[in-house]
Amino acid sequence: MEEIEIHRRLHRPGTIVDVGAHEGLLTVPFSRLPGSRVIAFEPLPRAFARLCRAVAEAHGGAVPPHVDLRPEALGDHEGEITLSLPVLDGVAQEQWASTAKDYKGYEGRRIAVERLRVPLRTLDSFALPDVTHLKVDAEGAEYEVFRGAAETLRRCRPLITAEIEERHRAGSTWAVPAFLDALGYDTHFRLSGRWFPVAALDRATMQRASPDPSVFEASDPYVFVFLVTPRERTAEVLAALS
Repeated sequence: MEEIEIHRRLHRPGTIVDVGAHEGLLTVPFSRLPGSRVIAFEPLPRAFARLCRAVAEAHGGAVPPHVDLRPEALGDHEGEITLSLPVLDGVAQEQWASTAKDYKGYEGRRIAVERLRVPLRTLDSFALPDVTHLKVDAEGAEYEVFRGAAETLRRCRPLITAEIEERHRAGSTWAVPAFLDALGYDTHFRLSGRWFPVAALDRATMQRASPDPSVFEASDPYVFVFLVTPRERTAEVLAALS
C-alpha cells in the first residue's frame, strides 16, 4: 500500500505536516485533500526550489494560502544544523541528504560530501492545535524529529507514517518505536498484504542495506515505511486499511 493511500483512506480535516518533503511527491496530493492545511519542511535548497515549483504548478501557478512551504529541518532544538549531502560520481544523491550523519569515512574517489548549514526548528515550537497527519522522511534524524514533536503528538494524536532505516542510523528501528511507544503510539509495517507490529521486524532479512551511497543493495523484502497510530485508534486504523 502506497504511503499516500494510507493518508487518503484515513483523511481527517486539519493540519498535515510533511517532514522531508523533497520535491513534493506527497506534499502535492496532501494539498488537494479537502479541509486541510499543509506545512512542508525541506531544508535542501535545490529540492526546496523544486518543491515550490511543483506546488505552484499543481495550483494554477501560485502556492495556495493553505500550503506553508518552509526551507527548514526539524529536530529536537532550535538553531542551525549541518545537512550533509553525498555526491556520487559528480551527481548529488539528494535522497541521502541527512542532518544525522556526516558521511565521514565514505569520502574518496567516487564520493564527495557537500555540507550546508540550514535552519533547525522543532515541530512543538509551532504550537499547532490540529495536526491530524504527520509524514516523516528524515534520513536518520527521525528520533530528533519526534523528540521535538512530543508535545504536539500528545496534544493532537495524529496518524503518522515514517521511513526508518538501519542503514541511515543503526538502532533506529528499536529506538524510534520505543520513544513513540512511551507516548502511547503503536508502530506497524505491512508485508505480503498484512500488517505486523514492529516487534515482528526481522532486521537481518527485512532491513539489510548498505550505508554506503555508492553501494546499491538491499534485502528483499526491504521494509522501511512504518505506520504509527495513536494506541486508542490502532484497531480502527488497521481495520480500515485491511
